[in-house]
Amino acid sequence: MFKTAAAITSLLAASASAFAPSSFNGRISTAVAAEKSQSLPFMNRPPLLDGSMAGDVGFDPLGLSNIDDVGIDLYWLREAEIKHCRVAMLAVVGILQVEIFGPAPGCEMATDKCQMDAFWQIWGAHPQYIAFGLIMIMMIEMISGIATTQGRESGERAPGDFGLDPLGYGKGDAAGYARLQAQEIANGRLAMFAAAGEIMQGCTTHQGALENLMTALRDNSF
Repeated sequence: MFKTAAAITSLLAASASAFAPSSFNGRISTAVAAEKSQSLPFMNRPPLLDGSMAGDVGFDPLGLSNIDDVGIDLYWLREAEIKHCRVAMLAVVGILQVEIFGPAPGCEMATDKCQMDAFWQIWGAHPQYIAFGLIMIMMIEMISGIATTQGRESGERAPGDFGLDPLGYGKGDAAGYARLQAQEIANGRLAMFAAAGEIMQGCTTHQGALENLMTALRDNSF
């Protein structure tokens, strides 16, 4: 009888504790009440992605924005994203421009429509062009790295800002300039997907981007 009473008492105590306020229950309530991500409504918004950056819709399923103890923080991540956006936009336009209008002056040997194969044509004929390009990239990376480091330490430079605004967009309407910044990020993200697709198609089909598009249209591959 005593054992039965003790068991019932334990069950009642456990049931009561489930409704009692505690730090654990408080954490659960806080998590439930947390603001949801705009891009992933089933996840909470990452704490540092508060919408202040252009194109920020709270998309960070891996939690990379919270990494700050290994020399990588949100400032560096945004700098890297903007850099890749700009490079990808140049790559997409460059691949299509060469395929449509032909090789650039001095690169007449690159006759292949597929720019991945044209690269090796240039390498076989004039490898110094490739070497010079790599050296220039290293110099630009060094300059941008110094600017990023100093800007992060001083807090006076926004990620990706190199003061290049010949048309004076930044001197006009603040809302209009913010819209242009968001458009740059959106187009850059799309360009990264497009450039990756062009490279993958070129390496697998050995055709140009437009050739692949026309082949897909002709064969109804969509």
